[in-house]
Amino acid sequence: MSKGRLEAFSDGVIAILVTIMVLELKVPHEADWAAFRDVLPTLALYALSFVLVAIYWNNHHHLFHMTTRINGRILWANNHLLFWLSLIPFTTAWHGAHLRATPPAAVYGGVLFMSGIAYTILQNAIIRDQGEGSPLKAAVGRDAKGLASAFCYAAAIGGAFLRPWISDALFVVVAAMWFVPDRRVESRVGP
Repeated sequence: MSKGRLEAFSDGVIAILVTIMVLELKVPHEADWAAFRDVLPTLALYALSFVLVAIYWNNHHHLFHMTTRINGRILWANNHLLFWLSLIPFTTAWHGAHLRATPPAAVYGGVLFMSGIAYTILQNAIIRDQGEGSPLKAAVGRDAKGLASAFCYAAAIGGAFLRPWISDALFVVVAAMWFVPDRRVESRVGP
């Protein structure tokens, strides 16, 4: 399979995920500010989920810009990532409908944690295929940012059992860490 096919498939899946998320948003029944205020928390969670999916899309783009070939391991690792990302609309809707409840916050965090793990598996599959002197390995180094994200997501899952807002704060921290595309990889990607 060509790299272009994998990227096009991934782009299509991610576009569908964003579409599903926005379709889950419910329009307020009333035309006043109080009704809009009532949907703001759900709208904020949608915005956070959109940003997180966009971060994956940006970094996926950079990852495959540094990839010259695709093998079966990379294909399955990419599908593994897409599986976890595909659960984000469901968990966003559930958490958005029950913002103060522990299970939806914990499951949302679990899906984000597993998405990060899946991205790391994909990244490592590419590095393994590139062999010694992998340009991607040189770019990501020890992946401290990825480890910090995994730690925050794990803490967010635990935090949901204390107070769900703790989880939400940690989700925002991870999004803020990755909002600017990964400079380690971006600096090595040509024009």
